Amino acid sequence: MTNIKDKTCMKTDIKEKACMKTESFLTPSKKSKLLIPYAVLCELTHRCPLSCPYCSNPVQLEMKSNEIDTETWKKALSEAVKIGILQAHFSGGEPTARKDLEDLIQHASNIGLYTNLITSGVLVTEERLKRLYDAGLDHVQVSIQDTDPENSEKIAGFKGHQRKLTACGLIRKVGLPLTINSVMHRQNLHNLDTMIKLAVELDAERLEVAQVQYYGWALKNQTAFLPTREQLDKATMIVEQARKKYKGVLAIDYVVPDYYAKKPKSCMGGWGRQFLNITPAGKVLPCHAAESLDFLNFDNIKDKPLSWIWEHSESFNRFRGTDWMPEPCRSCDRREIDWGGCRCQAFALTGNADAADPTCEFSPYRHVLDEPLSNAGSDTPDFIYRSFKKTISR
Repeated sequence: MTNIKDKTCMKTDIKEKACMKTESFLTPSKKSKLLIPYAVLCELTHRCPLSCPYCSNPVQLEMKSNEIDTETWKKALSEAVKIGILQAHFSGGEPTARKDLEDLIQHASNIGLYTNLITSGVLVTEERLKRLYDAGLDHVQVSIQDTDPENSEKIAGFKGHQRKLTACGLIRKVGLPLTINSVMHRQNLHNLDTMIKLAVELDAERLEVAQVQYYGWALKNQTAFLPTREQLDKATMIVEQARKKYKGVLAIDYVVPDYYAKKPKSCMGGWGRQFLNITPAGKVLPCHAAESLDFLNFDNIKDKPLSWIWEHSESFNRFRGTDWMPEPCRSCDRREIDWGGCRCQAFALTGNADAADPTCEFSPYRHVLDEPLSNAGSDTPDFIYRSFKKTISR
């Protein structure tokens, strides 16, 4: 996600106060105290024209009939401000499938939240963008699967590449900042350099080069997506060169695949530390993949106040801090840097969410990555596409 904390702080007194809180809880001396989240991801719906096989939505998608209504979303946003949240990111599925999106954006803006729309772009029109801009939308993030139209549409499972490019032009036309989000993997990394050039041509302020992270739908497609070490090294070189070339023109965020790392990433800044996610049905999660931990109970915004869920719920406290950690994490010098890595990844790879993240070189489970890494690039199976129906191959 786009880091716009500095811009947020300039907008209103409400946000200035919230930013002061944010700075205080990020100070090392405050680590032991309960933190204030700075962002909420509002998954408005799981409905989407695209069928991306790496979708971050859970494998069990929520039907439209289970989606919470406008007033419940407004209530959740108001409660988010009360606990110090600065940013509201509206995503899906495809958030523009919700007819009340303008109403939700306007409410979020009115109560002092910085608003970011995360969209595929294929349902966007100029008239809709103007309404969203007038409602107070601050920023738009558009996903592009590849610069090659045929491959882009193959990955998305939808013929809409040109619509995405048109949407980017309309976003800039109405005066909104634009971020391009490109999820990279073995089947599109060869076009990374042209993706960077496309972002510049589209007048984007930021490009997120995010390698696929393997849980949910992406884990089902791990063999099709996992790049080789040679691909990754070349991609890293391309990004480093582009950062120098486009300094001051395009900011490039770069996320490498966990499987090739020696240290785990600080997933979401640590479990229950900075971020929360609300699903289309109103469940409140510490991260967007947390529902894969099927042994946890996630409270619903319809039943409990957001502040209570953040402070007291079992799900947010289960892996918060360091007390839950096994060895070697518990005595590691990095335990308050990476916070034990990704719990969803540990569970997916070992069946034990308490296990040391296998992506860490010191994890006793590091060996579980040997097979997928040794097989990277050896086979290209058909995608298992995201679907409300039983998973199918196209």
